[in-house]
Amino acid sequence: MLGKFSRLLKIFSVTARYGLDEIAFSTLGAGRAVRALELLLFWRDLSAPRGQRLRLALEELGPIFVKFGQVLSTRRDLMPMDIADELAKLQDRVPPFDSDLAIAQITKSLGAPPDQLFATFERIPVASASIAQVHFATLKDGREVAVKVLRPAMKKSIDQDVALMHVAAGLLEWGWKDGKRLKPKEVVAEFDKYLHDELDLMREAANGSQLRRNFADGKLLLVPEMIWDFCSDSVIVMERMRGVPVSQIDKLIEAGVDLNKLSRDGVEIFFTQVFRDGFFHADMHPGNIMVSIDPATLGRYIALDFGIVGTLNDFDKDYLSQNFLAFFRRDYKRVAQAHIESGWAPKDTRVDELEAAVRACCEPIFDRPLKDISFGNVLLRLFQTSRRFNVEVQPQLVLLQKTLLNIEGLGRQLDPELDLWKTAKPYLESWMAEQMGWQGLWQNLKNEAPRYAHILPQLPRLVHGALSRAAEDTQPQLITQLLHEQRTTNRLLRTIIWFAGGFLGGVVLLQLWSFFME
Repeated sequence: MLGKFSRLLKIFSVTARYGLDEIAFSTLGAGRAVRALELLLFWRDLSAPRGQRLRLALEELGPIFVKFGQVLSTRRDLMPMDIADELAKLQDRVPPFDSDLAIAQITKSLGAPPDQLFATFERIPVASASIAQVHFATLKDGREVAVKVLRPAMKKSIDQDVALMHVAAGLLEWGWKDGKRLKPKEVVAEFDKYLHDELDLMREAANGSQLRRNFADGKLLLVPEMIWDFCSDSVIVMERMRGVPVSQIDKLIEAGVDLNKLSRDGVEIFFTQVFRDGFFHADMHPGNIMVSIDPATLGRYIALDFGIVGTLNDFDKDYLSQNFLAFFRRDYKRVAQAHIESGWAPKDTRVDELEAAVRACCEPIFDRPLKDISFGNVLLRLFQTSRRFNVEVQPQLVLLQKTLLNIEGLGRQLDPELDLWKTAKPYLESWMAEQMGWQGLWQNLKNEAPRYAHILPQLPRLVHGALSRAAEDTQPQLITQLLHEQRTTNRLLRTIIWFAGGFLGGVVLLQLWSFFME
């Protein structure tokens, strides 16, 4: 408890020192509040630009706040330009930690210092982010690699912030009327899980290997190969990738990259990960994405940093595909029905009312280029609609929503004229046809063929055993039923006998009475 209170004091202290309250009130147009704060906290030096103060505050507060800043940096439609430009520095330019600490970590994790493990090792990191930093090196066989080293004492810092988030979620669920519907505890638990997964670099290496395998046959995405002999939970070594950061538009144009195609490929990569694989890169800010300018792979995306990935089960994929496709076809009734059928909206919800509400949210954004729409605003309106109809928040889709916002921000930078709907609709229709048509049926049969081949020879024996067990299980039950029926029949017979005996006895007595009276 003392640790939580100390962390809370630090958050308030940093907020006050960098004038984040002044930034918030200024953005909201609350001039009186700003002047009051200036008088009350006269000792503060707020001469630095507001974007710089915000970035420095987030860096000082630690990895969770840095990640929040990374997401904000991609939303130039929601953020003032000066703040967005400054927060973009959080994507790969977080201040590095001491290289001696990195060398000590490598030595401890891999059993030898870098000078013995590698032919060359660059002490100065090439990139530094919220969780780890990267050094370039060369293996003794001549292959160029990137060495990723976890920041020291990361777990303690994250544990403190997540503990505060759990407390806040509990208070929110207890004190807000929408608390239970929004499931803040489940959302924080999901976030907690992914953050701690990101601290295990061996898990990240496995995620990268899976993503590389998923796109091995395609021509859309390049993923570095993991060097497993040099991977541990706090240090991983992977193939060095060469490219231009996706945010450096001028360099991409100079290299001859087709930005229109690049933006369309980004949409296809997203939907392929979500609907085909159910496994998607969930931290796709510009600092984690490059574009190849090598003539052999010109214009292909390069994915980096696989610490946070999302997964979807078959139910989620089916629900999402139906909703996306109905949405792109403007079939709002089907969107409403899918919400009710899935149980996310109450069963007594009127389809026509939910349909009208979804139409009011989504219709204004169709047939408009990406530059003229904002998923942030659409999600806000959908959030208001979900509150009205008591639609439950699905914690497992929070990462997907975050990724969708990142994709929108990325697409807005590459091609503001991109028509997201026309780009995504054909892909989704093709995917649905593959899943639901004869091709999907045949593929499922092929996938299940090894199981069928194993089960079919055993089928007669399994059927015989099942029938025998059923007979054994049924026999005592039948005997019990027969005994019950026999007891019932005996009681009925006794009743009939007594009744018949009484009747016959009465007849005999009546005859005797008549005889004596004569």
